[in-house]
Amino acid sequence: MKALEGVKILDFTHVQSGPTCTQLLAWFGADVIKVERPGVGDATRKQLVDVEGADSLYFTMLNHNKRSITLNTKNETGKEVLERLVKECDVLVENFAPGALDRMGFGWERIQELNPRMIMASVKGFGPGPYEDCKVYENVAQCAGGAASTTGFLGNLPMVTGAQIGDSGTGLHLALGIVTALFQREKSGKGQRVLAAMQDGVLNLCRVKLRDQQRLKAGPLKEYSQYGEDIPFGDATPRAGNDSGGGQPGRILKCKGWQSDPDAYTYFITQAAVWPKICDVIGKPEWKDDPDYATPPARLPRLNEVFDAIEEWTKTKTKFEVMDICNPLDIPVGPILSMQELAQEASLRETGTIVEVDHPERGPYLSVGCPIKLSESPADVKRSPLLGEHTEEILTEVLGYAGEELDRVRSSGAIGEVKQEAAE
Repeated sequence: MKALEGVKILDFTHVQSGPTCTQLLAWFGADVIKVERPGVGDATRKQLVDVEGADSLYFTMLNHNKRSITLNTKNETGKEVLERLVKECDVLVENFAPGALDRMGFGWERIQELNPRMIMASVKGFGPGPYEDCKVYENVAQCAGGAASTTGFLGNLPMVTGAQIGDSGTGLHLALGIVTALFQREKSGKGQRVLAAMQDGVLNLCRVKLRDQQRLKAGPLKEYSQYGEDIPFGDATPRAGNDSGGGQPGRILKCKGWQSDPDAYTYFITQAAVWPKICDVIGKPEWKDDPDYATPPARLPRLNEVFDAIEEWTKTKTKFEVMDICNPLDIPVGPILSMQELAQEASLRETGTIVEVDHPERGPYLSVGCPIKLSESPADVKRSPLLGEHTEEILTEVLGYAGEELDRVRSSGAIGEVKQEAAE
């Protein structure tokens, strides 16, 4: 039995933030019913297409384990079907532009009338305030949430990160809000609204930078490289390059082969507890007792010299050799792994973190699996649905349509044209 078995999710999400949330719930066993426009579907089905005539990887990798129903919600019969879905489901998840559900006639008040136990979960760009009606995309969220201003190197442009902390990060936050609301409903019997704003989610993930903003009042941030370079600090948390975000200084250093391999690097942390071991490994045993290097405060103004010396050693080793030497000594290091290396890593396949999925239109492809592992409810990753693939299945099995009533829905234009292979 899956952890969320029996929970029905009405999925009105599209692109990335909402589908990330509902896919996670589907992996945990919820029945996620993805509502899509007939003949069109989620916009990402046809974005960044790499196999002609097939759903894109953008879509397939965000919509595993779901069922798809096509529904024209502007059609009167389509609205009737949607009302029945609202009554049958436990959670409605949406990431429409502000006010879209109200214009459809399915605002929060109407949802409550139809199903007082319904949880209505929304992703928005901004929370209540001056920008709440603005559209937000991944990089906009990273900029508005504080990530870009604190990412990159001092004196250079702000940078966004390749990690989708705005979209997928907010989807993960929303999933937590939904299961929390479901838990509370077990006690109260009532549904409620759940809001995850992308700006809020990014800021939550940038909390250590908000920490440093407040620490600036007490003086310079000594673990930042600019302190050792005698560069004054301004009024806001600066960009810190690849410095560690914690109290232990760390940087990305070159490894053997860096001249031709863009990922031949390692992250190396000079943790105070293992400083003597670091000195022995890099051939600087005299630094263990030298008052200029023996303690963390003494090393702070000399971090450039310290990491230059460590890098001279790492450049003689591959990033994996650095790991093999340092790990048994409890020296914290980590190789910079490319997407190619991650895709080929056997251990990630074994744990289901990376999975191979077969798709009827595009064939096999790689995707991420569930990042959270439950011992009693392992996630099985199933392919994403074809557009409208489960329309009749949902109409009959979930909503109870049959006979003349089912024929009426079919002929009304509410569900569009159902693919024959899907109907079979």
